[in-house]
Amino acid sequence: MSYPFPGTAFACATIVLPYGYAMIDTLVLYCRAGFEKECATEICARAGALGADGYARAKPDSAYVSYHLHDPVAIGALLADLRWRQLVFARQMLFAIPLVTDLPVGDRITPLLAAVDRLGESISGPYADVWLETADTNEAKELSAFLKKFEKPLRSALEKAGRLDTGRTTLPRLHVFFLGSGAAFVAASLPGNSSDWPLGIPRLRMPRAAPSRSTLKLAEAFMEFVGNRNAGDRLRAGQTAVDLGAAPGGWSWQFAQREIHVTAIDNGPLDKELMAGGMIEHVRADAFHWRPKRPVDWLVCDMIEKPARVAALVGDWAAAKLFKEAIFNLKLPMKKRYEELESCRAIIDGKLAAAEVEAKVRFKQLYHDREEVTGHIRLLRSR
Repeated sequence: MSYPFPGTAFACATIVLPYGYAMIDTLVLYCRAGFEKECATEICARAGALGADGYARAKPDSAYVSYHLHDPVAIGALLADLRWRQLVFARQMLFAIPLVTDLPVGDRITPLLAAVDRLGESISGPYADVWLETADTNEAKELSAFLKKFEKPLRSALEKAGRLDTGRTTLPRLHVFFLGSGAAFVAASLPGNSSDWPLGIPRLRMPRAAPSRSTLKLAEAFMEFVGNRNAGDRLRAGQTAVDLGAAPGGWSWQFAQREIHVTAIDNGPLDKELMAGGMIEHVRADAFHWRPKRPVDWLVCDMIEKPARVAALVGDWAAAKLFKEAIFNLKLPMKKRYEELESCRAIIDGKLAAAEVEAKVRFKQLYHDREEVTGHIRLLRSR
C-alpha cells in the first residue's frame, strides 16, 4: 500500500509500505527538555485515537520521545493522518526504523547506508537533504564536534549512492539522530508535516531595539501560526491590536514595527523609546476587566497568571468577537501540565460553543517558551 505525503497539494512521491509489513515502526519526537512526559502522553493519545497503539519511551530531560508501535503496519495510519502541527509538545516529528546500535568506530558509514536502504523500503528516496542531529541538551551537544567532522563523509557517501537530490525540496528529508557516537535513529521527515528547522528550533536574532527578550516569543508565534505566506494579509499596516499585560513592551514592539496600532494595557511602565514611535497607546488598567470600544484585529496576552484564568479571559473576548486573531501564553504548573492544558482548551471551546462562534484553536510549545504553551485562536464565523 502507499500513502501520498500528508498536508501537500502535490504527489511527486509516495510512501511505500510492503504488503503486511513496514520497516518503520517508531516515531521520534523532539521536545523541550523536562517536557518528555507531556510529549509522551500526547503522542500516546493521538496515535491511539488513530488505531496505532504502542508505547512511549521518555527519559527525563533527554529532550526527545520515541513511540514504538505494537503492530508496524499501523504506521500507515500515522503517515496518512497524524499532523505534526497539531501536536503541542513536539518540535519535530520523524518516522524511524529501529535504533541502529553498535556503530563501529572504524566504519560507521556502511551500517548507516544499510539503514538508509531499510528506511527506503517504507519511505523511498532520494531525499532532499540529510541532517545530522542530537538532542537539545548540554550532554548531547558534546557530540557536536563529532557530527561536524562526520557530516561531510556521510553526505558524500549518500550522494555517491544516489540517496540525495538536494534540488527537490518536495522530497522527504533524511535525519540521522545520534544518541551517542555509536547509536542513532535513521529517520525521515515529510514535507508539509514537519519542522523546517534543524531540531525544530527557529534561529531568531534578538532585535536591538526591542525592550525585552519576550519579543522573540511573539516573533516565533507569528511564524508558527501565521507563516510568511500569509503575513502580508494578516499582519499589515493600519491594523489594530491590544496587548494585555504589555509591560515592558516586547510584544507591542512586534506590532509597532509592522505599523500596527497597539493599545497596551498594563498598570506598569512601558519602555520610553518604544512609546516615542507613536504607534502605541498605553492604558493603565486591569487587563482582566478592560475591553475595547470596538473589535480589533489582534489580541495578544503574555501575563504571569493562572492558565485557567487566562484561558477564560481570552475565551470571553473570542465569544464576544472582540478580535479576529489572538495569541496568548499559558504558564503551566509544574505538575499535571498536560491535564491543565486540556482543561484550558475545554474552557475556550466551551465559551465558543455557548456563543455559537466558530474558530480554529491551536496550541504549540514554542522554542522560546519556557514553562509555557502558546495558544492561537482565529475566528471564522458565527453559526
